[in-house]
Order: sequence, then structure tokens, then C-alpha cells
Amino acid sequence: MEDLAENSGGDFVPLRLLSHRRNLSVKYLEQILSKLVSANLVESSRGINGGYRLSKKADKYTVGDILRVMEGDLSPCAPNEGNTVESAGSESFWKDFEFVVNNFVDSVTLEQLAEKNHEFVGFEYCI
Repeated sequence: MEDLAENSGGDFVPLRLLSHRRNLSVKYLEQILSKLVSANLVESSRGINGGYRLSKKADKYTVGDILRVMEGDLSPCAPNEGNTVESAGSESFWKDFEFVVNNFVDSVTLEQLAEKNHEFVGFEYCI
């Protein structure tokens, strides 16, 4: 998603180019992009000018939107099935933790990540 936000300019980006730039196998990227297409976060096109692009502008996506598609619910605890002893302190902590995590990932946009990448000049090597 970051690569598409940084490099597509609204054009479709070929899968092989994404694979090369991110050093990921084409098969692995196909699995990832399939989920993103199914969730309407990314559009795909076949043919000579085909590839993938964002379905909307990068500032309209939050990191939370993307993570939930790829990872599912971000809750750190599974629902209690009544087979464990609960404590009010522990339950309160995990609910607060979940609230903070969700608020954070929902406060960062894909555009912000792409902008940070452009700010990074690179590593400085000295011999």
C-alpha cells in the first residue's frame, strides 16, 4: 500500500515492479493484493498497462483500515468464553489497551507513511 501511495500517481503499477521494489515474491504479493482488492482498498487491471493502484487517495486510508483487512480484529484478547476467572483490573487494562491501539492506528494515514518515506534521505555510510 505504501509503494502504491508513493509511486503510482494514479496509474496502475505492474506486479513485477512492486515485487522488485519491495523484494517480495510475486506469489506472496498476489496473496496480499488479492485481500486488498477484495476489500476494495486496491483496484486491479489486466493487460499491458495493468497492475494495481489505490482505490482512493492515500489520505483516505488509515493504517487501522489496512491492518484490519490483513490481520482481522486488532483486539489483544479473545472473547471470554466463561472458562476463565476474570479480574476487574485485568479486564479494564486490556480494554484500555485495545482502545489506545485502535485510536493510534486509526490516527495515522497511508499518506503520512508515504510522506515519512520521502523525508528519509538514506543511510549514511562512513569508511
